[in-house]
Amino acid sequence: MKLFLENEILCLRALEPEDLEILYQWENDASHWQYGNTKTPYSRFALREYLSQANQDLMISRQLRLMMVEKPEGHPVGAIDLYDFDPLNLRAGIGILVDINARRRGLAFQALQLINDYAFNFLLLKQLYAYIPHSNEASYQLFLKSGYQMTGCLQAWLKTSAGFEDVYVMQRLAPQARYNGK
Repeated sequence: MKLFLENEILCLRALEPEDLEILYQWENDASHWQYGNTKTPYSRFALREYLSQANQDLMISRQLRLMMVEKPEGHPVGAIDLYDFDPLNLRAGIGILVDINARRRGLAFQALQLINDYAFNFLLLKQLYAYIPHSNEASYQLFLKSGYQMTGCLQAWLKTSAGFEDVYVMQRLAPQARYNGK
């Protein structure tokens, strides 16, 4: 039996109510806010509500967040998201967060490989894309290593405390995707 969301190192699983405290820590870590659209903290109540809705079907919610769980301990080490799912054009954005205590161990690469396999071979998407701030070199290198290409640069896209920052658009087409571009 083929398991799309698991390998010998990681399991990507649906969110559970028990994930409330770790999500609370991650979502309220202001150092993560520079890479997303959130600039304010989340309450436990808001996250509890999110968790109660998080297991809706991808076709309905247009997003999917999965917990990255390291084997064999079973501890959450991060989260990976498919967002802005577009069933007409068969694409989705992808985002990843790895707990500070689990970085530099190849877990993000493993999670990205699993989600790529799931997206392309089970969901049958044509492409995945990510927006990577210019200053996030580790993320840029991760996506390059995972088969993504930098296909554009959004200039002065993110407002930061130092001014505005460019954002790279990274894309990966499904291996079997037919593409009629130039």
